Amino acid sequence: MTGIMASRLKLVLVASGLTALLQPAFAEPPRAVVELFTSQGCSNCPPADALLVEYSQKPDIVALSFPVNYWDYLGWKDTLAHAEFTHRQKDYAHARSDRQVFTPQMIVNGKKSCIGSDRAQIEKAIQTTAKGRSTLPVDIALTEQNGMIIVSITEIAEVAHREAEVWVLPVLRSQTVPIERGENKGRTVTYANVVRGLKRIGEWHGGSARFELPAEAARSGADGYVVLLQAEEDDKPSVILGAAKSAGL
Repeated sequence: MTGIMASRLKLVLVASGLTALLQPAFAEPPRAVVELFTSQGCSNCPPADALLVEYSQKPDIVALSFPVNYWDYLGWKDTLAHAEFTHRQKDYAHARSDRQVFTPQMIVNGKKSCIGSDRAQIEKAIQTTAKGRSTLPVDIALTEQNGMIIVSITEIAEVAHREAEVWVLPVLRSQTVPIERGENKGRTVTYANVVRGLKRIGEWHGGSARFELPAEAARSGADGYVVLLQAEEDDKPSVILGAAKSAGL
């Protein structure tokens, strides 16, 4: 290979690498966000955890595990649980006015509560909350450049909620936990897309918007991150209008 040809090849590879770096996580918005509230101390949770692993492998689904801590009193402390996730689950219940808090519970698009292991119920909830759309109504594109994450928001369909908050969630892609005590003693459970925190980075008021934050802050030591655009009602989480996930999730 001549020096000129090698130089051209290097330029092509560099250009291709930059293009890949700047590509959004989704070519189009996902069709749903599913949030599983689960616990290592819950004997009914492993089938739901396995189902969430399946959903995490679908490119058009944002699947998240939220380990809760209210079963810790049984004697086995959930090693991934956080009180903030329990608070989020209870806020959802108050927002729906049904006060139903249980594990495994799946919340679909911020609105519908389902049994976390009931695939048919979850699929029906996805269709119901989509309201005839094939994707969420607001597009979120993610790019990374010079150590910064750029979150670009574009409204692609009319939405009832014109006010929403932008959240970044650090996520562990997969965690396998051997459970030594409690109802699941002796089992080894794999959890997909385990959320490690909730960080509010701004407000959205309809139309197009742009937000930036350091990539290190978004990951916070996790494998990747998810961005949610979520409306609120009476200071409680409501419908999810848009979502995106970083590469590899």
